[in-house]
Amino acid sequence: MAKDNKEPNKEAGKEINKKGEQPPKKGGPAGKEAAPAVAQEQKSTGAVHFTEAVPARVEEIMGRTGMRGEATQVRCRVLDGRDKDKVLRRNVKGPVQLNDILMLRETEIEAKQLNKAGRGGL
Repeated sequence: MAKDNKEPNKEAGKEINKKGEQPPKKGGPAGKEAAPAVAQEQKSTGAVHFTEAVPARVEEIMGRTGMRGEATQVRCRVLDGRDKDKVLRRNVKGPVQLNDILMLRETEIEAKQLNKAGRGGL
């Protein structure tokens, strides 16, 4: 007769097998297996991979934007890529000046135009 692999733990009211582990919980989502307790480590090769970007030159500084003026709205001309010579309005965070080169991840979306009404104006 085979001996049961589990022994009742009277102190905690939980079953513990011979190895000292708790049995897997039942009643999880149907058709899905339980996630492993320890996440697998991903090995890093040390290589840096950048997304493709397109250079654009700042032609005009239009003003400050954002709740506290933390961004600057600029007009820039795309220098390379599919939309070469296209002029875009973009918001830039951080210091920026005329003739700076911005590296844009995309050249299709343009920032909303600043309205001069200010706070509470229509």
